[in-house]
Amino acid sequence: MSGVMTERPTERLNERPPLVVILAAGKGTRMRSDRPKVLHELAGLSLLGHVLALSEALGCAHPAVVVGPDMAAVEAEALRLLPGASICRQERQAGTADAVRAAERAIMAHDGDVLVLYGDTPLLTAPTCRRMREALGKGAGVVVLGFEPEDPTGYGRLIRDEAGNLLAIREHNDASETERAIGLCNSGVMGFDARTLLSLVAAIGNDNAKGEYYLTDAVAIARERGLVVSTLTCDEAEVLGINDRSELARAEGIWQARARTRAMRAGVSMQAPETVFLSHDTELGRDVTIEPHVVFGPGVTVGDGVRIKAFSHLEGARIAPGATIGPYARLRPGAEIGPDVRIGNFVEVKQATIAAGAKVNHLSYIGDASVGAKANIGAGTITCNYDGFAKHRTEIGAGAFIGSNSALVAPVRIGAGAYVGSGSVISKDVAGDALALTRAPQSERPDWAARFRRRHERAEGATADEADTNGGDEEGERD
Repeated sequence: MSGVMTERPTERLNERPPLVVILAAGKGTRMRSDRPKVLHELAGLSLLGHVLALSEALGCAHPAVVVGPDMAAVEAEALRLLPGASICRQERQAGTADAVRAAERAIMAHDGDVLVLYGDTPLLTAPTCRRMREALGKGAGVVVLGFEPEDPTGYGRLIRDEAGNLLAIREHNDASETERAIGLCNSGVMGFDARTLLSLVAAIGNDNAKGEYYLTDAVAIARERGLVVSTLTCDEAEVLGINDRSELARAEGIWQARARTRAMRAGVSMQAPETVFLSHDTELGRDVTIEPHVVFGPGVTVGDGVRIKAFSHLEGARIAPGATIGPYARLRPGAEIGPDVRIGNFVEVKQATIAAGAKVNHLSYIGDASVGAKANIGAGTITCNYDGFAKHRTEIGAGAFIGSNSALVAPVRIGAGAYVGSGSVISKDVAGDALALTRAPQSERPDWAARFRRRHERAEGATADEADTNGGDEEGERD
């Protein structure tokens, strides 16, 4: 860390949560999308949602979210995820300093640190933000977060003197060839003392190539006023901004790698971690084993000792300890899988509770249902839950046995310990310990198959004789 040390302010304790100002007014035209850029998703959560989650992690439950005009969807997303957020509208997009001015009311009401973050930069971490706050607490009036990319083209450069003190930030379009050769770049993330932020912003002009008000100009103004200006650096991945879909895919890969590493360090085994995809809110217990090619959508909680076999897809499901899922299983929202349950290959479960020890091992659909403890659901069983207008429930009692290829037409109840014969279509309640069958009685016709084959063999022979009578094959004719 380096800084200009003239008239260093007294060090202060910044125990109060910071104010987080999130700039989210950009339309993101390079995304080629009808959706605002910050609403595109990373690990099942909008880019804006990741930055709001960071704000919460830093103790700021009331961030100022700066949006552009006609961005009702962005406003709604911010308030859905963090109801305490303050929506600030930037009527015209005239640069980052102009965007910060839009949050003036929130800044004026705050006494402490202000962190300016971006709604399209979802990988920034709380430890890095805390380092910025530490610098502010030691007397810095401005803190700039820098990084060293492989290719600095397009990024603003951090201009420092021989002692390493930050002099200014030069936007790429305004930089000289010498300045463009500098490898240390501006991430855009900045920290301020709220007491000075607005006065710095008010002094920023727009005499530059784009005619915009750059927040980065606050550095030179702060130096002129004798304020401490500090720089910190972080890994390039943390400040990766999302401008197009290729960068979104890159960010997804970085996020997934982080999440897999955290999971494995917490006691999860992954046989091929690069093939497992987690969601922003996936919760995994200890001694969970995840086989290759498993995808977690949002809202999945997995208990201790669960094994999730290959090629399974889970979303909105809770899995109790000791259960086995897959391979090729699909758990949809509302799936409640009890302890030691077995959900097998090509089984789909939706809005259903599967109680302890039950088995649904093969080729079945269990939807809008409850399955009792230690019940056995045979291969090919379907709960027929939808009549074209409404969903209806199926209740299967503890210890019931549902034979293969059965259709349970809801609403229907299968009592505890009942048996349903294979191939049955059950549309009425079945009492506990009863046997329900809807198959027609089996009949047998002796020697029918042999007679059937002989009849077809005679017909085929007659057809061949007719072909010979009509002139034989083409090869014989040529001879």
